[in-house]
Amino acid sequence: MPFVFPEWSDTAVRVALIGLAVAIPGLFVVPMLYVRSPYNLNRQAPIEQPVQFDHRHHTRDDGIDCLYCHTDAERGPFAGVPPTELCMGCHSQVWNKSPMLEPVRRSFFSGRPIAWSRVHRVPDFVYFDHSAHVTGAKLACATCHGDVTSEPAVERVRLFTMGWCLDCHRTRESTQRQPAFAALGETKRSPDSPGHPATLPGPSRLTTCTTCHR
Repeated sequence: MPFVFPEWSDTAVRVALIGLAVAIPGLFVVPMLYVRSPYNLNRQAPIEQPVQFDHRHHTRDDGIDCLYCHTDAERGPFAGVPPTELCMGCHSQVWNKSPMLEPVRRSFFSGRPIAWSRVHRVPDFVYFDHSAHVTGAKLACATCHGDVTSEPAVERVRLFTMGWCLDCHRTRESTQRQPAFAALGETKRSPDSPGHPATLPGPSRLTTCTTCHR
C-alpha cells in the first residue's frame, strides 16, 4: 500500500511541534524580558534635558548638596525639581549672559516652569515616599539613584522593580530586629537559630503589601 504522505512529513511534523513548544512560551517570556531590558528602560543612557545641567559641576566643584535643589525629598513623597527662581538665585550673578542658560532666563521672566524630562517613575499603583527614605531611614540618594555626582547628565542606573525594593526592605528589617534581640540578653545566639527575631514568622512593616500598595 503506497504511503499517503511523503517520507519527510514525519520530520516536518516533529519540527512543527518543537517550534510550537518554543513559540507559545516565547509569547509570554519575550515581552517580559523586553520590558526589563536596558533598551526598553533606556538604562545607562543620558536623559536629554532642555538645559544642559552638569551635576558634577554643581555638586563637586560648587559643593551644592542634593537637598538644596531637591528640598521636597526631606518632607514629602516627591523629591521635585528646583524652581527656576532657585536657579536664578545663583545665575542672576553667575553666567548670567551664557547662551546655555537662555531657557532658564526665559522661564524666569515668563513664569513658565522648565519642562524637565523625568528620569525615574514608579507605577501609579505603587506608593513611594521620599521623606520616609531620606529623613526616616537616612538613606543616601546614591542608594537608589546611583552616583549622580559623577554624571554629566542623569542616567537610569537602577531597575526599580518590586524584587529590588523588597531585597532592600528585607535587609533593613533584619538589621532593625537586632537591637530588640540584644535587649533581651540573647546576643550570643546565632541569627540563624530558631526563635531569633530575624527568623520569626509573620508580616513585617517593611514587607507588608499595603506598605507600598495602598
